[in-house]
Amino acid sequence: MSIGKRGATVNSRQPQLLLIFSNVEFCHAIVKTPCANLALGLTSADLGAPDYHRTLAQHRAYVNALRVCGLSVTILEPDDAYPDSTFIEDTALLHRDLAIITRPGAESRRGETDSIESALRGEFKVTIRVTSPGTVDAGDIMMVDSHFYIGLSERTNAQGAGQVIEILAAFGCTGSTVPLTDVLHLKSAVSYLEDNNLVATSGFADLPDFRGYNIIRIPDDEQYAANCLWLNGTVLVAAGYPKTKSAIQAAGYETIELDMSEFRKLDGGLSCLSLRY
Repeated sequence: MSIGKRGATVNSRQPQLLLIFSNVEFCHAIVKTPCANLALGLTSADLGAPDYHRTLAQHRAYVNALRVCGLSVTILEPDDAYPDSTFIEDTALLHRDLAIITRPGAESRRGETDSIESALRGEFKVTIRVTSPGTVDAGDIMMVDSHFYIGLSERTNAQGAGQVIEILAAFGCTGSTVPLTDVLHLKSAVSYLEDNNLVATSGFADLPDFRGYNIIRIPDDEQYAANCLWLNGTVLVAAGYPKTKSAIQAAGYETIELDMSEFRKLDGGLSCLSLRY
């Protein structure tokens, strides 16, 4: 399949899709163990260096939570050549029979995709790569049924978003772009919890893009908690954000709290640590 490199095509979201598609159910996840060079990873946070042994313990707890939610988990070996490689979500977008291998926006991360493509081989009928000049971090992509919101950020450009939208269109899906300014990735600020419920920070809750959703607003003093993760009816939430946890529970969800303190030091969140399908 030949994929063009034009800019992103914006398609309006189709509200009726919410009536057609049932909730996604995840069966499998792939994670990558944090490497010993983790502290050399990219970060804009000013929270100090992560404690490696504590990071490993938090990662083990994360894997256990995935299993509690009914997923089988493949654990890839750490790779000291790529300090950020534990944030595996950025390397691929997985949907039904399709695997899109991204081209991360940070040049230091582009070599991460080779091992991920190898790990996914045989799992998906079709594998397609994003190509230069496009860049995409899948942390900028939020799936809502068969529509995909793609954040335009420092890591994801219009050419990359356009390629992803064109690929998805060939598989009966739609996509649209959301310009970002104050967050690293789209899913740093919004998370879809199925059943038309959207977690959002104050800067995103009132965007026209998300009109029509039931918005679960994240308090300004708990913005990190916006990156939560729906897994088969349960929502993983970062520990230490009680107002966010209570709001998600009030919407009818069971929650599992996970300590994410060391990953936060590297701008990482709950969704970043796994590929789910």
